[in-house]
Amino acid sequence: MCVLSKIRGASITWGLGAAVSVLLLAAGRAAAEIELPSGFTARVYVTGEGFDANGAGTARGIPSTSTLTVDRSGALYLARTGRRYFAGSEVEDIWPLYRIPVGGARITPDTEVRFLYGPPLRNAQIGSIRDGRELFVTTYDRERKLGVLYRIADGRAEFVAGGTPERGRPPLLRQPEGVAVAAGGGSYVADRAEGVVVRLDPSGRVLDPRFVAVTRPRLLALDASGALWVGSDGAAEAPWQQGPGEIIEVTPEGASRVVLSGPVAQSIGISPGGHLVVADRQAAQLFAVTREGARIDLARFTDGDAPRGLAFAPVTPETQRAGIAGDLFVVVIHRGAFAINEVFRISGPLDELIRAHRAPAR
Repeated sequence: MCVLSKIRGASITWGLGAAVSVLLLAAGRAAAEIELPSGFTARVYVTGEGFDANGAGTARGIPSTSTLTVDRSGALYLARTGRRYFAGSEVEDIWPLYRIPVGGARITPDTEVRFLYGPPLRNAQIGSIRDGRELFVTTYDRERKLGVLYRIADGRAEFVAGGTPERGRPPLLRQPEGVAVAAGGGSYVADRAEGVVVRLDPSGRVLDPRFVAVTRPRLLALDASGALWVGSDGAAEAPWQQGPGEIIEVTPEGASRVVLSGPVAQSIGISPGGHLVVADRQAAQLFAVTREGARIDLARFTDGDAPRGLAFAPVTPETQRAGIAGDLFVVVIHRGAFAINEVFRISGPLDELIRAHRAPAR
């Protein structure tokens, strides 16, 4: 049985199973279609108005954002996209994060202050979350070519690693990007400029400054087995360019292997069932990747829409009560207009769908 629902926003086509076309109606936007397999729903979770450059208020969405995470209570955190990859720009983006309560939000310039969280940070990116409470955020000073890893809890930022080195010594972190937190509290940080992943202990002390060498590493995710997944931009100077990029698996001992070559992943995340899910902006798709390197297409965006970031809500008593446990949150670019984005919440048996696709035919 297919479930028909009407939502406003991106045009998405889901694969792997029975699907139904759904008409998407948006103010000031042409109608589009979405195909969902039975048991899946999608809806706009975070939107806004009044943030378009001309001030006309006709574009729906919030200022450009590409990194996000969800804490154990179900609150969603977003970082405004900074100018990490714009050489020669005289403008730096220095902003607090957004904290979105359970249920989502519609943000305007007048109400924006209600959702701001933490201190203003330079070109901030949300990397990961520890124990469902502590955010790990990286910043980057483009002119000085160095960055910092911060831990943010209860709205207060605490220095963890990086920053200005002692005289005569190179910086520990030049361009820190993604962060993954291990079960014991230690962390891994991707340094895109140095081409390495740095390993830190729970206090931020360096355990290995070159845990693994990768060309332009940007995305990190840890699965339950302790394997570290790395999204590399490869030959792409900026994440939105064509690759080829790579998705790499790294063992706890540091041995690495390329699992998939080709796409430049815009975002990666581990589902509650342990599957790696990838947002591919260039192909306008979401897909899963198996350890064997098989690619399982999950969703395709149309009409110029594309996924920009993704995160799964953890399965906790709080998120279960809120009805969002295990749901997938996706930042969406509409019709190529990257400066204004919306966040979608996608609900459904994603892990079961992937397992069914991987099961051998009988």
